[in-house]
Amino acid sequence: MSASRPREVAAVAVAILLSCGLPRAVRAADASSPSASAPAPAASAPMPRTGLAPAATSPGGTQSLQEVEITGARQRLDAARNGLSPDTGSTIYRFDRQDIENLPLGESTPLNEVLLHAPGVAQDSFGQLHVRGDHANLQYRIDGIVIPEAITGFGQTLETRFAGSMSLLTGALPAQFGYRTAGVVDIRTPTNLPESGGRVALTVGTRGHLEPSIELEGERGAFSYVLTGTFLHNDIGIENPTPERNAIHDTTNQSKVFGSLGYVLGPQSRVSVLFGITNNRFEIPNVPGQTPSFMLDNSPPVDSASLDANQRERNRFGALSYQGKAGADVDYQVSVFTRTTDVHYQPDPVGDLVFNGVAADITRRNTASGLQGDLSWRLGNSHTLRTGVFAQHEHFTVDNTSQVFPADDDGNQTSGVPMTIVDNTSITGSLWGVYVQDEWKATQALTVNYGLRYDKVDTVVSESQWSPRIGLVYDWSSTLRLHAGYARYFTPPPTEKIDTTSVQKFLGTTNALPSDANTAVRSERSNYFDVGAAWQATPQLTLGADAYWRDVSHLQDEGQFGNALIFSAFNYEKGRIGGLELTATYREKAWSAYGNVAFSRAMGKTVETGQFNFDPDELAYIASNWVHLDHDQTVSASAGGSLKLGGGWAAFGDVLYGSGLRRGFANSDHLPSYTQVNASVEKKFDATSAFGAFDMRLAVVNLFDRVYQLRDGSGIGVGASQYGARRSLYLTLGKNF
Repeated sequence: MSASRPREVAAVAVAILLSCGLPRAVRAADASSPSASAPAPAASAPMPRTGLAPAATSPGGTQSLQEVEITGARQRLDAARNGLSPDTGSTIYRFDRQDIENLPLGESTPLNEVLLHAPGVAQDSFGQLHVRGDHANLQYRIDGIVIPEAITGFGQTLETRFAGSMSLLTGALPAQFGYRTAGVVDIRTPTNLPESGGRVALTVGTRGHLEPSIELEGERGAFSYVLTGTFLHNDIGIENPTPERNAIHDTTNQSKVFGSLGYVLGPQSRVSVLFGITNNRFEIPNVPGQTPSFMLDNSPPVDSASLDANQRERNRFGALSYQGKAGADVDYQVSVFTRTTDVHYQPDPVGDLVFNGVAADITRRNTASGLQGDLSWRLGNSHTLRTGVFAQHEHFTVDNTSQVFPADDDGNQTSGVPMTIVDNTSITGSLWGVYVQDEWKATQALTVNYGLRYDKVDTVVSESQWSPRIGLVYDWSSTLRLHAGYARYFTPPPTEKIDTTSVQKFLGTTNALPSDANTAVRSERSNYFDVGAAWQATPQLTLGADAYWRDVSHLQDEGQFGNALIFSAFNYEKGRIGGLELTATYREKAWSAYGNVAFSRAMGKTVETGQFNFDPDELAYIASNWVHLDHDQTVSASAGGSLKLGGGWAAFGDVLYGSGLRRGFANSDHLPSYTQVNASVEKKFDATSAFGAFDMRLAVVNLFDRVYQLRDGSGIGVGASQYGARRSLYLTLGKNF
């Protein structure tokens, strides 16, 4: 190493640290470059880029030197970006584009449903996911850039079509991961792009399903782009609250646009822009035959089947990144980002009053902006040092205008004339952190990744924590890999889910809440232990097992409290979560199959914040007893496969199983188990067909029309009943160009 190298590296490191003002990063690095986990169910590791992308030729037929240089630079920068976020010794499940295509709905599969095919992931209503017994707490990253979380709603804010590949990282994550740590969804935009190309598709189906989409991608000299756009209309935007085949008042319109633009500045650097826009509108489905609980003066009878409540959800994010190399051994990336998100619930002004005693028009808005920096420095063959910073400032507002009835001390309505209460609030806060870690190749077989991070949050609380991490990967043989890890986690309360309801303002009304409530949601702190093994039993068959345990203080959970279908956060004083995951993947040239099963147990004790959302008897019981979390599902499983047939035909199928989420007083019972089977068949037509090359896929979701409940309206923080979708048919026509 030259004498100037340390000064050069130090200058780059200081520039990243100071440019953020304050720190943190979210990039994947851990015990070793190779994954220590079983491959994703139905998914192998993303194929590496091999060779150069097609280069332009000069009019004389010779390859353009400039194109070769740009393509080589882009390839080196792609590899450098992956070096900032390498595979880790935690548990990783991967899905490349082919794995996504092998799902029955292919690239039309919503992002949350793709992740359901990883072990330890349980589905819930409103498209929510629970990874390893945690409630939400997922972090999303695109090309290594943290995407600030949106306010929870019914729709998905990210699009499967945008992903070249994606990974779900769980377990004892290395020091560069913080904040949302139940799982990290790491999305990579496509690489090896053509000079220009794309795809148009149209999916039509039952219940008014209409979904046109377009994808554009290409590389033109130093410039590259990936763009997608989707519009979705159907009549089952939210899970049906009844077991009937069709829901009442459940139409949705959703539009999504995503883009990734890159420009290679030279052999050692490039700039990129990432952006996304989502606009979703939902009708709130109705339950017929309900009896009003309150009386509104001068109001005709109200039919619960004709209510007209609606919700609008919007999300916009953007990031500008500069990626560079300082010599052969140092890689870094600095990004500035911004995000705005809002959810607006519009009640039925009469119906919500007579059935719920409150008609609340609620808008939650959150804006966040910040900076992220990450640096990797290879110190010889044995050590790779990584460090980074993250800083975010956000502003959260709630506009709440509620119509309620006057009531006595026992909550009984005393007048049929409603009164208006305005309960508007705002929160401004910041979040920042810094990490440092070393990936140490101790021996040929053993890799150790140890590190430390510091995080601080200032919102409704002012808290901080030092968090040590260590992960080990040991190659017992060429076919057996073992891993183990420990992580200290610090999870700040999600600002956009903090319930700011004023208890005092609603005293003496039909929306009265207990006055002895603590609304300052606390940061969760936990000790996470993880061990696992992956065995390449044959060249085609891979088996895996992973066990985990988490001891938690101030366990965070969320619930849907009140008539607005918006989630609010609260804390249990203590929590304990553990489980076991088993996976298997088999691949042949013409067919593939996978299966996984996960066992989980998630318990909490003593509600310490957000008590005003609970019944007093329930609070008293939870104070002296361990209770299941509402999203605790003992067994979750999935399996599936694909088969390539001759003549351009292929068949796909999968099965999802759940033993049932919790229900009843203090989550003391659980819903019945369910099994859902999905299948599809695809035909690819070559260029000799009348319409040129195109493809057609017919898919059936819930093939056997199984009627099952995800929620029954009981349990902690569960406010409504939801059923899984009945049998649905979808036809997709697509054409690449």
